[in-house]
Amino acid sequence: MPKIAIITARGGSKRIPRKNIKEFCGKPILAYSITAALESGVFDEVMVSTDDEEIKEIALRYGASVPFLRSEKTSNDFATTSDVLLEVLDNYAKLGKNFDIGCCIYPTAPFVTGEKLKKAMELMEDNDADTIIPVVPFSYPPQRSLVIRDERLVFQEPKYLNSRSQDLEKEYHDCGQFYIFNIEAYKKTGNLMMGNIKPFIVDEMEVQDIDNLTDWKIAELKYKVMLEKGADTDEQRN
Repeated sequence: MPKIAIITARGGSKRIPRKNIKEFCGKPILAYSITAALESGVFDEVMVSTDDEEIKEIALRYGASVPFLRSEKTSNDFATTSDVLLEVLDNYAKLGKNFDIGCCIYPTAPFVTGEKLKKAMELMEDNDADTIIPVVPFSYPPQRSLVIRDERLVFQEPKYLNSRSQDLEKEYHDCGQFYIFNIEAYKKTGNLMMGNIKPFIVDEMEVQDIDNLTDWKIAELKYKVMLEKGADTDEQRN
């Protein structure tokens, strides 16, 4: 089953200028996604979808392919991830290349590793899944969330007022790092949240939204902890 990794990295970024190629712990953040995809060894093609020549040059330098540039339609602020993925798959089909499994990897996802992608792909294949989505547990039970109404602090769900946290069902949210999907099923719906979805659970210390420079600094700190943790694990194995 031919597999493709699609790394979505347009040039425009409003909150953090040139975010997709900004230096993160010593190299362009985009490089981490490319390296993880290549090191996983599970993809027949690792490509970067971009509208930007500088991003293209960096992508090629780190080993990804960029067989075509993104169109204006999928480069603006209103284009969705789905728009980008469908355009990429259509352009490859025009080149005579078709794939069965796709993996969308975000360009600002330094916590994604080759090992994680390999395990996620095994989960996909072993369970005949339509989609694999990395998720992380909420650090605090959302059932006990508070809201402000009429300038008063109240429980969003009063029925959980006296519930113990450990008695509540664990809830998760999307990590926003990557998605693995069955391409045929995806083309029918244009939606990654489809069919038989399996969770790939990620440690909270390896998840960080990066929307501003403070997030960026926190992500770098977490990344360094992840590296140290990995080194400790390797020492224990030896």
